[in-house]
Amino acid sequence: MSRPNGNESRMPRVHVIAPPFRSHAQPLSVLAGALRAAGAEVRFACSEAFAPLAAAAGVGFTPLTVTRNANTGIARRTVQGGAEAARLEEFLHATRAGAVPALLVQARHRRADMLAEPDRVLAELRALHARRPADWYVVDQLSYAVTLALHCLDLPFATFCPGHPSYLAHSPGALFGVPHAWPRAVRPAPADLVALREEAGANDAAFTALFTEFTARHTPHRPAPGRAFALSSPHAVVLNYPRFDWLPGLSGAGRDPRFVFSGHCTRADAAGPGPFWEAELSRLRRAGPRVVLVALGTFLSAREDVLETVTRGVLDGRPDTSVILAAGDRAGALAHLAGPRTAVAESVPQQALLARVDAMVHHGGNNSFTECLAARVPALVLPFSSDQFAIAHDAERAGAGLCLDPHGLRAAEVGEAVSALLDAPHHALAGLTRQVRALGPARAARRLLALMA
Repeated sequence: MSRPNGNESRMPRVHVIAPPFRSHAQPLSVLAGALRAAGAEVRFACSEAFAPLAAAAGVGFTPLTVTRNANTGIARRTVQGGAEAARLEEFLHATRAGAVPALLVQARHRRADMLAEPDRVLAELRALHARRPADWYVVDQLSYAVTLALHCLDLPFATFCPGHPSYLAHSPGALFGVPHAWPRAVRPAPADLVALREEAGANDAAFTALFTEFTARHTPHRPAPGRAFALSSPHAVVLNYPRFDWLPGLSGAGRDPRFVFSGHCTRADAAGPGPFWEAELSRLRRAGPRVVLVALGTFLSAREDVLETVTRGVLDGRPDTSVILAAGDRAGALAHLAGPRTAVAESVPQQALLARVDAMVHHGGNNSFTECLAARVPALVLPFSSDQFAIAHDAERAGAGLCLDPHGLRAAEVGEAVSALLDAPHHALAGLTRQVRALGPARAARRLLALMA
C-alpha cells in the first residue's frame, strides 16, 4: 500500500471514523486505542460529543459528523433535529406492536438515517484527507455515506462491522434488515415476513441505484460500487463477534481471509464500577445475594413497561436475587421500584458491573452480548429490532443464554428464565468466554495492521 510521503518505515497513519452513536463509537474507540498500541498513528473522527472517547483511547481526535441522527447515551436525551426525534418516537411506538412492525419502520427510516447528506460527507472526507492524509481508514459498516465516499475517493479502508455478521450481505438472497435467523421465542407469521422482505428488497434496489448514480456523478472514472449493502473493504473486515461455525458465509473451508474476529471490544484495563456502585452492590447483596443487571440499551430503555415487567419478574421469582436497573430517561417513572433489593439509575457502568453480577437481562445488542461473553455472564435476551433476533438465536444456540419475546412479556416467565440461568452450570459459557477472551481488540488490531500493510 502506498504511503503519502513514500516513507515506508514510519508508523501507518489511520483515521477511525465513527457515527455519533454511543453503541458504535465506544467499541470503535477501543479498536482505535488497540491500533495505537499495536504501532499505528491513530486519530478518532466523530462528532464533538465523543471527543472523550478519543482521550480515553489515547488517540488524537478529529471532529467529523457523518449523519444528522445521533445518540450520545440516552436516545431521548440526545439533542437532535425534529425529524430525527420524530423517527425515534415512531420506532419506539412500533416496538410495542412486535418484531416485524419494528423492523418495517426501521426499513422505512433507512434512507434518511443511513445515507443522509452523502454530498457533504464526500466533501468533508476529501478535505480531511487533503488536510491530514491517512494511509488508510476504518469505517463503521453502517456508515454507508462514509463507505461510499471512500470508494469514490479511492482511499484504502477497513470495514468495522458493529453488529451481527449477517449485516454484511453474505449471499444474493440475503437482505439487510431481514434477520438471518430467529430465536425460538420469536416466530413471525409467513405473511409478515413476505412484507418485510419486500420492503428490504426495495431498499436494496434503491440504495444500489443511489450508490451507482452518486459515483457516476461525482467520480465517473471510478467503477460502480455494485450492490450497496454488500459494499465493504476488499482488504479487511473486523467483526466485533465470536467466530461461530454456523454464521452465514463463514462455514466450510471457504472462509473469507479478510475477516478479523475481535470477539469483543471492551478495554482490558476497565476500571471498577466506582465507590457509589461498590456501595450499592454491597447493599443489594445483603438483601439478595445474587444480583441481576437489567439494561435494554440506549434506545430501548424507553420501554419502561418491559423494564418494570422484568424487574418484578426477577424480584417475585427469585427472593434471593437483587436487581440493578438501567432505566434511561424513564428512571423517574420507575423510581417506585427502588428498594432493598433494587437499584434504579439512568445509566450504569455496564462493563465494570458485569464483573460483579450473576446474570444480565438485555435486548440482544451486539455490545451487551459480547460483553456478557467476555465477562462469563449468562443472559436473558429480549430482542426488539435490528440484528437482535439473530444475536438472540446465537446466544441460545451457543449456550450463552435464553430468549423471550418482549412483546406480551409476563413477569412469571421472566422469573422462570432468570432462575434457569442462575441455577445452570454454564459449561458452554465457560468455553465461549475462553474463546472470546483469546480474541479481543488487541489481537484484532495486530491482524488488521498486517492485512492493511
